[in-house]
Amino acid sequence: MELGERLIEYFKWFHKNPELSYEEYRTTDKIREILTKAGVEILPCKLETGLVAVVRGKQEGPVQALRCDIDALPITEETGLSYASCQSGKMHACGHDFHIVSGIGCALGLQERREELAGTVKIIFQPGEESSLGALKILETDVMDDVEMIWGIHADPTNEVGMLGIREGYVSAAVDRFVITVDGVGCHGAHPDDGVDPILTAAAIVQALQSVVTRNVNAFQPALLSVTRIEAGNTWNVIPEKAVMEGTVRTMNREDRILFEKRVREIAQNTALAYGAKAAVEWIAGCPATYNDEEMVRKSIRIANQCNMKVVPEESSMGGDDFSFLEEKIPGCYIKVGTGKGQAIHQPGFMVDEGSILPTVIYLKELFLANKIKENG
Repeated sequence: MELGERLIEYFKWFHKNPELSYEEYRTTDKIREILTKAGVEILPCKLETGLVAVVRGKQEGPVQALRCDIDALPITEETGLSYASCQSGKMHACGHDFHIVSGIGCALGLQERREELAGTVKIIFQPGEESSLGALKILETDVMDDVEMIWGIHADPTNEVGMLGIREGYVSAAVDRFVITVDGVGCHGAHPDDGVDPILTAAAIVQALQSVVTRNVNAFQPALLSVTRIEAGNTWNVIPEKAVMEGTVRTMNREDRILFEKRVREIAQNTALAYGAKAAVEWIAGCPATYNDEEMVRKSIRIANQCNMKVVPEESSMGGDDFSFLEEKIPGCYIKVGTGKGQAIHQPGFMVDEGSILPTVIYLKELFLANKIKENG
């Protein structure tokens, strides 16, 4: 069976057998089985799920890496594919099955061409990306200690097969979460003067929080704040004593990220005080913004041209990716790979065109076979 056919068979297996973050045991075993059979070395790092493969070239060169995330989402699939998920309520709705087989194909291709490979390539099959913190599991090991630069890919249903989104600079946002608990004084709904209404207070906080984007952040800097959940009370005629809200902040600029935490705390606490209530803010920091290194972008575009792939400017996204944690240590480049236009990621009808697999594998293989520390254009 040709490589392309094998990869499609692997892809279908991973799509049929999705596993959620940090539960990717069968996924890990399958990756290990395929790579071990092909003679690809697996590093003995301490990961409960996920693994790291390595291909050591016969020529001197840098140590580089490819990040491939492997977890699925708690979504019920509605694609109608013959190889649809057989795990109830779980689906590869973000293309991580595509990422897995792209990494496998890259490892297999480099293994066959070690004589031409300058340096070392580590293929990181990372767990838990959908948790926004899975990359930290990799950083808890010594895998990244000698890596000099790292690439990441992501399925892109807004572009056709054969197209790559590549651009220098920030391409996805830092992701932070907040939880605000408003404590008032409960009372009968007919006698609000006997209490302190946490719902009214929470509504005022929601309104005031929007002023951070419109009045505190430079209008030319992408940023947003969304309150996504409010919970209070359990019946129609009682004003409760507590209200809880949570939401997310997305920023590209490091200073803006710091500013948002400061202003969310100030606005919540002082608005609550104005209404006679109290507010406590829990700030849960997620991954930083993803930044594409200039030299790596130039190399990525040059190899894309050599592989007859069309390069389009990568769109900025207020979505996040924990790939950025790896970039805090070394230069990185995050590439969007056209997988055929269709339903957006994280949707039950999301699908990857199988025809995108082999071109992506060829591209990644050539990217690493062109290993150099510096690129001159």
